[in-house]
Amino acid sequence: MPARESITTSIATLATVNERTLAASSQGIQTKVVTCMSISSRYRVIFAAMGLLFAGFGLPSRAKDQSTAPAAQAAAKPDAKSESAPATAETPAQIELLETKIRFEANGDSRKEVHTRVHINSELGVRQFSRLNFNFNRAYEKIEIPLVHITHKSGGSADILPSAITDEPNPAAADFPAYHDVRVKSIRILGLEPADILEYRVITTTTKGPLAPDFWLDHNFDRTGVVTKEIFEIDLPAQRFASHQGSTTGVGQIRVSKETPEASKTPTGTGDDARLVYRWNISSAYLPKSANDPASGDSDVVLTTFASWDQLQQRLQSTLQPHASAELSSQVAAAMKNTSRDPIAPETAYYNFVATKIRTVDLPLDLGRFGKRHYSEVLSSGVASPEDKISLYTALTSRTKPVKTLLVTTADAPEKQLPRPSLFAQILVALDEGKRTIYLDPDLEVAPWGVIRPDLRGKKALELGSNCTGESCWMKISGELPFSSTQRVSVDATIAPDGTLDAKVKYTMRGDNELLLRMAFHQSPRDKWKEVAQLMSLSDGFRGKILSTSASDPYATKNAFTVEYEISQPKFVDWSKKPVRIPAPLPVLSVPDLPGKTQVADKSSTIDLGTPLDVETRVTLHLPAGTSVEVPTGTIVDRDYATFVSRYSTDAGTVTAIRHINFIHRQVAASRVPDYAAFLHAVQTDQAQLFTLTRADGASTTAASTQQKP
Repeated sequence: MPARESITTSIATLATVNERTLAASSQGIQTKVVTCMSISSRYRVIFAAMGLLFAGFGLPSRAKDQSTAPAAQAAAKPDAKSESAPATAETPAQIELLETKIRFEANGDSRKEVHTRVHINSELGVRQFSRLNFNFNRAYEKIEIPLVHITHKSGGSADILPSAITDEPNPAAADFPAYHDVRVKSIRILGLEPADILEYRVITTTTKGPLAPDFWLDHNFDRTGVVTKEIFEIDLPAQRFASHQGSTTGVGQIRVSKETPEASKTPTGTGDDARLVYRWNISSAYLPKSANDPASGDSDVVLTTFASWDQLQQRLQSTLQPHASAELSSQVAAAMKNTSRDPIAPETAYYNFVATKIRTVDLPLDLGRFGKRHYSEVLSSGVASPEDKISLYTALTSRTKPVKTLLVTTADAPEKQLPRPSLFAQILVALDEGKRTIYLDPDLEVAPWGVIRPDLRGKKALELGSNCTGESCWMKISGELPFSSTQRVSVDATIAPDGTLDAKVKYTMRGDNELLLRMAFHQSPRDKWKEVAQLMSLSDGFRGKILSTSASDPYATKNAFTVEYEISQPKFVDWSKKPVRIPAPLPVLSVPDLPGKTQVADKSSTIDLGTPLDVETRVTLHLPAGTSVEVPTGTIVDRDYATFVSRYSTDAGTVTAIRHINFIHRQVAASRVPDYAAFLHAVQTDQAQLFTLTRADGASTTAASTQQKP
């Protein structure tokens, strides 16, 4: 926690891996049609357990599976291991058939029909398919469910009644009528048992979707073995995909991965009625297990009617760019009155207002919704989707300062991909401050000025609001923070005569981990703060019960964020052991590991240290009366990329221990891996050193410290 964890747990992964493996697979496994804005970006959380906690607390995450195309989602999620391992007899449910047929019209309308047959193998499979959820936007989508049928192992069968189907607003929008077009159609399936067969058919019709008459699609075939047989068919208007010599616009493009089996291609009709039908009939036994690298942006099947990124950029710019007005400025000025007494620049004041005073409705990214809601409605209601918040901020700031809207992608080289909106993962704002660019994400609510999610830094983004062409429309998001990243952890601890450790722990943070904790405490009810602190303590190596927790105001982003908690750990010291040795009650400093064997063999792999970060941990430990202590020797390791210093001392029954690590550079060159290995060994060895305690009453004998010098 006080340094950086090598664990990269994605809330996106926690959601999409589980949903995709079984339930989402049954609706077309990662198929994005017309309205699809698939989000694959990740939150870098510092430890896995807290990521799970945040998911339960509703941490705002554009990283969920946020496709507005319908997707069946099981209420109970399958084991995430099934994402990477082939299905076996232990698989809770096996999708025997997944048949998807999509028909596009020349005007951009579409019809998607999914037919799924699932064999339920266990009680876990029953729970996974006890409820199916289909997300859609009723502003331009309609979902019909003509078939839900169960064939029981006994030979009987049953159809699910219409009364078991509900149509409700997305839970995130339940309290906000302005966004009730974003909905979930659910089927509650009762009477399902192991060895039953569940069969259902879902039809999604899209009319006048976003950016019509253009459309696009990404599809990946299942490689987990969960799907036994997959049929995928796309029916296209030939006139939109006909090649005309010299034509540069309006010509659809299709790209199929080399890992994908060849499809049959059938032309039908003539003239304006001419169509092209592509069909894949795939058995999982013959599908290569290797999947496309998510960072490449590739999918098994991609199609788009956008001829170039220039065309898409111009189309988005004309559609999405908000328009400022004097009336808007006066309305906001009235709303901002007395919100801050500190003199700050207008762009900063607007950011603070939009981020903190307009509540974020965490809904899927949807270009069809962007900028469509009137600013007066946003101001009067005090709530907005992330797109609406960025639209409002851009409209306000553009009156006094050039501002750009950025559509961020996780693909490494998006400019070389077919142009399509489904590559975009996030919307940000960029301000040119002369020597540097400031990036803002007001939908996070508690992000300090100029701080965005760390997983977005270094990614590429398509600019809107600028007169660019070609590759100049793409920019790389800077990895710099507007201030130095620091973390200070102080521990004031006491060991009682019975061996219990009581400690007061205080964190003071600036940087990426600060943003994580601000969001955690902001989104968590106060009665859950102890649980957040408990996970923090476990991550840092403390074992005990949290007695109390407090935190500074998450909205006070001008100052460092602080968290304090009290913890008690019985039997921290076992006086019956001889000798008595204990570790320093300090959070463990996490240092990036060495490259794997494959990377070492490559001899080109650098070691990623992450954002430069200065960390100091300090403990003052009070011992019981009559107890003496032998402390280890401190360590000093000085490198140009990082430094580490530790100091240990004792005075009149009080032990002081300080560990300070400073990551100076972002990377260590591959040629210096042996040197870094020595640095890492020194840090780990120092943290493994123990204190030896001796009681005057003879309960413990004196022994030499187990110190190891680096």
